[in-house]
Amino acid sequence: MKIGIIGPGALGCLFAAKLFPAVNEQDELLLIDHRPARADTLNDQGILYESNAGRQQIHIPVSSSTETIGPCDILFSCVKSYDLEKSIKFTAPLLTPSTLFIFLQNGISHLQYDDKKTLPAIPAFATSSEGATLLASGHIRHAGKGQTFLGFLSPKGEEANQRLHAITDILQSGGITSTVSEDIQTRLWAKLFVNVGINGLTAIYNRTNGQLLTSCAARGKIKRLVREAEQVARTLDIQIDEDPVTATLNVCKRTARNISSMLQDVRNHRLTEINAINGAICHLGKKINIATPFNEQIISQVKTLEKEYDKHQK
Repeated sequence: MKIGIIGPGALGCLFAAKLFPAVNEQDELLLIDHRPARADTLNDQGILYESNAGRQQIHIPVSSSTETIGPCDILFSCVKSYDLEKSIKFTAPLLTPSTLFIFLQNGISHLQYDDKKTLPAIPAFATSSEGATLLASGHIRHAGKGQTFLGFLSPKGEEANQRLHAITDILQSGGITSTVSEDIQTRLWAKLFVNVGINGLTAIYNRTNGQLLTSCAARGKIKRLVREAEQVARTLDIQIDEDPVTATLNVCKRTARNISSMLQDVRNHRLTEINAINGAICHLGKKINIATPFNEQIISQVKTLEKEYDKHQK
């Protein structure tokens, strides 16, 4: 199999570093970057993978030339949600009707691609609680182990199922705890509840996940944000297996030292995925006449922080 990982950010580099030693000799794995200069640098220096066990320099093939790579059997999309449309156009030469395209974005805005009209490949969706921090280009710290779930939103046939199970086995071999889920939508919403409650607040307060719990005000905001999202989900008949607020507070405790992806973005003067997370709740809330004032407020506050990104760019 030819396996591609799109996007050399924290999660993309983590998956590349863990998968590369796990693939068979007859398989091929490469990291795909739309920036030629960065791809050349990563080819030269490799990925620096850092964990509690120490550091490893892993040399993984990196390419920015989608025209020369050829069709891929499996593609992991690890780009930010706001870059997804451009990324799909960029990787079009890699796609065939049998390519398994695995979305690993935050939020739920990417679920629109479960449609042949929007993606010329087989869409699969994944959610991962692996903690990864990008310290510098190609340099990541594995901040904490988690679980990765993969699945289809709608039936895709036996061949696609076999391919999904095959890549799940490779992930397992690489040390990423992975499971094929028969109800990936429930898993995606469960992750969304957590992101709704944690990510924006970590960016606003400039705190790690666990530090949110030291503030009564922050804890109260977590609960209000998540309850709004839960109300939207229940109105849409989304299955909920665990109390979303309890689950979110537990994630804060388990990942106390983690720096959320949104806080990493704010600290590095990058755009955030607030629209795909809290924005998705507000968008759906308006469609079904559910008020979401706390989520609207958090969006406004994060967008104020994003203006600092614009100043930095100028």
